[in-house]
Amino acid sequence: MLGAGCAIGAAALFGASAPFSKLILNDVGPLMLSALLYLGAAAGLSLLTLVSRRTAASREARLRGLDFVTLTIITLMGVAGTFLMLYGLTRISALAGSLMLNLETPFTMLIAVALLGEYLGRREALAAAAIIVGAAMLDWTPGDFHADPVGAGAIAAACLCWAADNNLTQRLSVRDPAAISRLKSLGAGAVTLIIAMFLGIRIPTVPLIMAALLLGATSYGLSLYLATWGLRLLGAAREAAYFASAPFIGAIISIAIFRTMPTIVDWCAAALMAIGVIALLREDHSHLHIHEELVHDHLHYHDAHHQHPHAGGEGREPHAHPHRHLRLVHSHRHVSDVHHRHSHSDKSSADDDHPNRRAT
Repeated sequence: MLGAGCAIGAAALFGASAPFSKLILNDVGPLMLSALLYLGAAAGLSLLTLVSRRTAASREARLRGLDFVTLTIITLMGVAGTFLMLYGLTRISALAGSLMLNLETPFTMLIAVALLGEYLGRREALAAAAIIVGAAMLDWTPGDFHADPVGAGAIAAACLCWAADNNLTQRLSVRDPAAISRLKSLGAGAVTLIIAMFLGIRIPTVPLIMAALLLGATSYGLSLYLATWGLRLLGAAREAAYFASAPFIGAIISIAIFRTMPTIVDWCAAALMAIGVIALLREDHSHLHIHEELVHDHLHYHDAHHQHPHAGGEGREPHAHPHRHLRLVHSHRHVSDVHHRHSHSDKSSADDDHPNRRAT
């Protein structure tokens, strides 16, 4: 439930960014606003790090070595996705663009399940599909629908970049989520700001800058932080399904701000998305499974998955240090987080009489 709460919270915060961004978009411009939102996110996450120094969050595993290479790729994927989206939107109608941007979720799920070993049961896949279809329905408005192949391809490529970003972030999410989100936001904001200034886009007024930074700190920064936690606890496929509900939150806030009344299509979309979210929350995936031997470093308690010796000096729980997971066979409710990437082709393959089995 904690993972679902993080993912839904991230979706709510990000969904709120759309209507509030619209209030200042015409005065700032999409590229400059994107830069300021990401820089605001980095500032907000830096403040979060300072505040949480005496909490468990300060004992998270630190980024090291190749983690920074992965983080650089993640940042570049995010920036590339933004530019491909902006380019694509210049060649296709707003309606076509809104609908095509929903490709991010199925692309994320496809990469996670087909390439990275995550698992979605049939009912979970149907629940996720309900949320995706509901999000697409919310984006549907009567109007001109046109899209040339280049524009459509650019939007699809943007969604693919963001899907790769989501899955790479999931692989990195065992490290400090605040540090990952902060560096990711800072990198994306700095690169976007440099390009905006190179293109001669003017710097907005101080009140607009402050408004954009404040919005970025909450709707982007805190959202990224919660989303990274969701990726850690749920895996990329399930987190993406929950996060796809973001347009619903944005639609609710738009009703309050712009006094727009929902249509019958909006109500149907909301109902479909609610059904999908509830179905995911109620899903109980449990079976006998095998944990192969693994060595890694992340924040943990000494639960059934973490039974290992200590050299001393690790500090109180939860704590992070390099540790070894011995091969283990047991059964309990789980999702495809970093500790549960196992085959489902034959759930009975984990023999009940296996000598390393523990029941939980």
